[in-house]
Amino acid sequence: MTIKERIEELERRTLSPKASLSAETKGRMRPEQPCSIRTEYQRDRDRIIHSKSFRRLKHKTQVFLAPEGDHYRTRLTHTMEVSQISRTVARALLLNEDLTEAIALGHDLGHTPFGHIGENALSKFLPNKFEHNKQSLRVVDVLEYEGKGLNLTWEVRDGILNHTGEGMPSTLEGQIVRIADRIAYINHDIDDALRAGILKPEDLPTEPIEVMGRYPGQRIDYLTHDLVENSFGRDEIQMSPKTARLMNELREFLFEKVYIGSIAKTEEEKAVRVLESLAEFYIAKPHEMPDEFQPKKEEDLYIKVCDYVAGMTDRYALRKYQELFMPSSWMVD
Repeated sequence: MTIKERIEELERRTLSPKASLSAETKGRMRPEQPCSIRTEYQRDRDRIIHSKSFRRLKHKTQVFLAPEGDHYRTRLTHTMEVSQISRTVARALLLNEDLTEAIALGHDLGHTPFGHIGENALSKFLPNKFEHNKQSLRVVDVLEYEGKGLNLTWEVRDGILNHTGEGMPSTLEGQIVRIADRIAYINHDIDDALRAGILKPEDLPTEPIEVMGRYPGQRIDYLTHDLVENSFGRDEIQMSPKTARLMNELREFLFEKVYIGSIAKTEEEKAVRVLESLAEFYIAKPHEMPDEFQPKKEEDLYIKVCDYVAGMTDRYALRKYQELFMPSSWMVD
């Protein structure tokens, strides 16, 4: 018996009957020789961690554009916080922690530079709205590994696609990530907004703070316990109605006070101009893009341009904008 087979047997003996067993995965789009020491979900997790798109998350905006402080979240630190919450919940519910972690680590790989405003900027160039969850799936299916994709399992791909939007993940592990994503960003965005001086502690909604706690760690702990207590042994991952209401109140508060119209968003118009200008430039001159983004058919041009621009980090997009549209200094001896 291989190490992988021992782990699969351990899953069968110790996990909940409702867990997604790695030995029972629906498989990959392209069959592969199995690894002798890792399960299929462990391989997916490792492929995501070692991907270029995962590394680029460290220089992509979460909420605050190009923050000067060292402690503001980036898309990468957000991803790690989602992963931590997701693993804690999966372990407590006796679900597959490896599958949950793989989904969590891959859920935001398709995010554009400058946060969600990048989605709106690139939607202008596509027949349908640019959605980061669909782009995350495209990253792992098509764009990574020099156009071959990471060839992930069906369950991880399903969780990445459905971590937001109208579709629901087919696995309980994917449902955990969907809720953990919201728990993470609501609480760390409040923390960052307080650090930036956009919010004051007394601005926060009274009931959610009194019930769940004033500090992010207290609220995350409260929400995680509630999620576990109301999901154990059930066919759906869910919070109690009261806790779901309180968390949604915090989310609506953030949209009103931080995500829309706050000082944190004053640079958004400039960021949109950067992305739109880059897209327009590469549409006119696609040969300026790397070989892997060259469209094979004319109808693929806009998709390939959006793939390239969406994959940029904030600072790379700014550097390319300066290189393409700003005059360079020169001197003559």
